[in-house]
Amino acid sequence: MDQQQAREYLLQKPFTVETFPFGKDVSVFKVKHKMFATLAIGKMGKGENESDDTCWMNLKCDPQEAIMLRDIFPSVIPGYHMSKVHWNTIKLDGSVPQGEIERMIDNSFNLVVDNMPKADQQSILVQL
Repeated sequence: MDQQQAREYLLQKPFTVETFPFGKDVSVFKVKHKMFATLAIGKMGKGENESDDTCWMNLKCDPQEAIMLRDIFPSVIPGYHMSKVHWNTIKLDGSVPQGEIERMIDNSFNLVVDNMPKADQQSILVQL
């Protein structure tokens, strides 16, 4: 999955908007004003040998699943500039299957929606 595919998949989620509070190179995806993903181009603090055109995505994750995903996929690391317990950063380098990235996006979206008031949850879930 590349940056454009990830962006398109994120924007398919109901009530999702893309914002740029951190500048033009970092997209923040929110559902009803609650962040569930970021998408960025650049080193993300990984060192001088990383390419500047690498795409990185932050996704919310269940803490136990976050650890499991980090153990399975070398390109999944603790959330960069996020809570290391509740967020993972995924390097979109082709090493994680597209279906797995889509599942992680779905889980991130659902975790955020699950913490919303019931009325907001219902208005979103009816769109799925």
